[in-house]
Amino acid sequence: MDAQVLTNLFATTFSADANARKAAEVEIKNAGQQEGMISALLQIVANNNVDLTTRQAMVVWLKNRVVNGYAKDSSTPIPASDRVAVKHGIVPLLIAAPARGIRVQFAAIVKAIINEDFPDQWPELLPTTASLLTSEDLAAVYGGLLIILEIVKSYKYKTPTKEKIFLQFVEQTFPTLVSLGQKFTSANPPISPLEGAEFLHIILKSYVTSIYSGISKHQQTPESIVPWGTLLFQVINMQLPAGTVLPGDKTDWEKHAWWKAKKWAYRTLNRLFERYGNPTHIPKPMKKQYGEFAKNFVTTFAPEIFGVYLKQIELFIENQVWMSEKCLNLVFNFFGYCVKPKTTWEMLKPHAQTLVSRLVFPQLRFDHTKAELYEHDPVEYVRESSEDFEDYGSPRAAAVGFVHTLATTRTKTAFMGILELVNQALKGTGAAPAPEDKYAALQIVIALAETIMKNEEVKPAMETFVVSYVLPEFTSNVGFMREIACQVVERLSAWNFEWKDPKNHEATFRALVAAMNDPDLPVRVQAALALGTILHDTDVRQALLPNLSQIMQDLFKLADETDLDALSNCMETFIEEFKDELLPVAPQLVARLCESYTRVLGEQAAKADAEAEAGDLETDASKLDTDDKTMALMGITKTIATVLACFDETEEVDSRFLEIQELIIPIVIETLKSQVIELYDQAWEFVDNLTFRCRKIVPNMWPIFKITYDLFKGPALDYLDEMLPPLCNFLMFGKEAFIQNPEYIRMALDIFITSLTNEHLGDIDAINGFKLVEAVLLNLKGHVNDAIPTIINATVTRMAKSESPNLQISGLDTIINSIYYNPVLTLQALEQAQGGSRAFFDKWFVAMNDPKGLPRVHDKKLSILALCELLKMDTNAVPPALKEGWSGLVAGTLAIFKDLPEAEDRRAALLEEYEDDSSEEDMEEDLVVGPPADDEDGDVFDEETAYLDMLAEEHARLRAKQAKRIAKLSQSVEGSIGADDDEDGEYVPSESGSDESEETVPEDFSIETVIDEIDCYSFFKQTLTGLQTSNPALYQAVTTSLNVDQQTELMEVMNHEEEAEVVVPSS
Repeated sequence: MDAQVLTNLFATTFSADANARKAAEVEIKNAGQQEGMISALLQIVANNNVDLTTRQAMVVWLKNRVVNGYAKDSSTPIPASDRVAVKHGIVPLLIAAPARGIRVQFAAIVKAIINEDFPDQWPELLPTTASLLTSEDLAAVYGGLLIILEIVKSYKYKTPTKEKIFLQFVEQTFPTLVSLGQKFTSANPPISPLEGAEFLHIILKSYVTSIYSGISKHQQTPESIVPWGTLLFQVINMQLPAGTVLPGDKTDWEKHAWWKAKKWAYRTLNRLFERYGNPTHIPKPMKKQYGEFAKNFVTTFAPEIFGVYLKQIELFIENQVWMSEKCLNLVFNFFGYCVKPKTTWEMLKPHAQTLVSRLVFPQLRFDHTKAELYEHDPVEYVRESSEDFEDYGSPRAAAVGFVHTLATTRTKTAFMGILELVNQALKGTGAAPAPEDKYAALQIVIALAETIMKNEEVKPAMETFVVSYVLPEFTSNVGFMREIACQVVERLSAWNFEWKDPKNHEATFRALVAAMNDPDLPVRVQAALALGTILHDTDVRQALLPNLSQIMQDLFKLADETDLDALSNCMETFIEEFKDELLPVAPQLVARLCESYTRVLGEQAAKADAEAEAGDLETDASKLDTDDKTMALMGITKTIATVLACFDETEEVDSRFLEIQELIIPIVIETLKSQVIELYDQAWEFVDNLTFRCRKIVPNMWPIFKITYDLFKGPALDYLDEMLPPLCNFLMFGKEAFIQNPEYIRMALDIFITSLTNEHLGDIDAINGFKLVEAVLLNLKGHVNDAIPTIINATVTRMAKSESPNLQISGLDTIINSIYYNPVLTLQALEQAQGGSRAFFDKWFVAMNDPKGLPRVHDKKLSILALCELLKMDTNAVPPALKEGWSGLVAGTLAIFKDLPEAEDRRAALLEEYEDDSSEEDMEEDLVVGPPADDEDGDVFDEETAYLDMLAEEHARLRAKQAKRIAKLSQSVEGSIGADDDEDGEYVPSESGSDESEETVPEDFSIETVIDEIDCYSFFKQTLTGLQTSNPALYQAVTTSLNVDQQTELMEVMNHEEEAEVVVPSS
């Protein structure tokens, strides 16, 4: 391709003329898959005479093309000549890259090729890289380091095959890396320390990535761990040369390579200790692999780390050095890790109180940054404050985590000391304490609220504490102190804080109500949240009742001002507590919520459109803003759902619910059209809730069915699980519309076929497809006759592709459903399908006689009904292959009836367990926190350790299961539900079992079907009685073939007390 033409095209993509820009983009797209395109671009990019911006655009295009097309199974594969060109040309380009932005794109290309070709199809990469690392040209060295990093990243999650290759790579390459690192930290480095930091950053990032999921035996040896540990300490201890100041401000310093290198040094040491060197964190299944290493590490290496970290913190506290927020966060995390092992706790214990008072407290003070937000952007202040302790990368969150770990695991030693520091800060030493210091102290109270309220010694003193230090702040002239006073009440109340003195209780309540009218937005927000936590109190509810309408209006106003998810939760609490009072105005509440929802959704869409129009890459800030909007929308939908739940106890659907339905439908439509995937779940849940409760489909609801179909065929292919309940409701409660509009039937069947045949969908999607077609067959009897052959063929084909018990039973049910729908058509279709009708009936009858073959109540009832339909059909329509066994239909039915009561009992027990929430509380009570009772300073094994053990054991179990399956496949053993095929082709029960036997097929409580209300005993009784009249010969055959036990079972079934009238779905 002509180089000048390509250069002009890519240059035009920056044109101010939108039409010219669009035309260039289209031409580039059309030429994208032509052979030679990549080769030509590689040559242009290497030409330094071409404008850098144009080359950067080319590099971005190249990266996207290679990442998406280099894999051999890509839908847009790269031509062979271009594959060769990019593989041979990428390393020199990486080395010569003129800018970081271009270098990053080249590195991504290298990784894409590594993922596909390394090492077998790219054997020269490793020797080439080794020579680069030993080059005198630092650009070549840096290029080699980037290649090493990309290799390590591609092996981050290692399969057993990859692991062997990777271990060899580490042993060969990493000694060179650590030697390079030591050169850059030596007294006479080859370049300046600031420049060398960029190299160190890549070296350390490669090392920590290599130990992300495991540390090899080689890396555990002293020959490896000692030089790497020494390098890590050297990087942390590096000092800027005298008189050197990093460019820019502190925000720029955070991103500078100097602090990136230090960050990766801290992160690596933390990873080594927390994952592999901390005995209390090594899960039981991993103790053999890392146990000895952990014992040595915690006694020899961890003290060295602790000493280095403590020295840096001392310098930081004394303002002798500056420390980046990321590094400070990692130091706090390490100190937190040191609390549980006995060895490191003995080192930390003498410093714990000092660290809390001189390191933690300053981090929690109300600082200049917070003051600026509070004053000039209170909405952003509220949003950031709500996530203060959840930003796990921030020093504030890590500081709180450290204090929490101290208080909960070393309670006797540290907890009371921390509270004493809080009291001292609130009292002050002589002069009145500064508000900023009191704020920090109360932040610790908030962080430890649960521990405080569960401590029998401290809990009784909390009323005095609140009266002394919290209530006075409600009238402070400092806004953030009024705010945190509300926060303290909210947190303590959330953990069952109780007042003994009614006067104190009333004073606090009145202070919160007054704070709802505070001039500062953050105070009003926190007051509302605090009120939400005390609504369980009867006196509070009675006192609020006269002002309920105003409070709800205030909550709506605050929610609109802040789009804060927590306020939605608060509104939910108010609605739940005052549902009797608010139910009459429920439509007005929902209308107001829908207005808010529409506004936020519109703002989110407008922002997305503006960014798309500008063609800018999404910035971190805009992404965070979009995330906030999404969280706000999710909060509003939860509040609407809470309003709908208020109608659960009303027996009939009244006009208010119907009015609410009409309000919700438009926001569901707009949500689905806007393709906000995070809200799909709630949107379809609304449709499920509304249609199921109304038990009819109103006209305005039908556009949602069409939109759902379009989404499934487009961007929401993976959301069939969320779509399924409303789709089934459309079929169950809107079947007349399907009958009148065949296009709806086509859509439903197309979803079914796609769920079984689309290569991007798995077994769970196919199971959902089977459930959907079941709704079609049950609700549209007589109206989908032409589709039966397609349904049967698709089902049989899909069942042959999977051994999943759940899928096999779902597929079996689909064919059984077809028999219940129309036995003649189904048998004809089975005769044409793979294996014929005999293969299906063999499988079905084996399942009937296996207690696990038809495990659910639904499976059994459906089979009984289908067998009854077979008994009713004209025997002349029975395929010859089935005639011989036709007399066994009743025997098969009796086998199902025999197991049905037990299955119904299991279902009832599961339903009761499903609805019972007490198990979670019981689990929480069983958790053990803290050291052994007889050794306050001993190793701590707590719920976190137990959780890690559970994860590791589950991982080991799944790996063993996978290995077993692979071994089974390698032996070419084929199976089915509870059975194997023998050499003669006859279907016989499996004696050896299979690894799938551990999997259970769960009862499904999410979907109601028309057969749920059918009494199958009565249905069978009527069928057999009718058969005696309509076909005496068959009746004689099916009853005389029974043995004595079966005849007794038949009498019991025929005499079974009728539980309900037979409800037969209308055709």
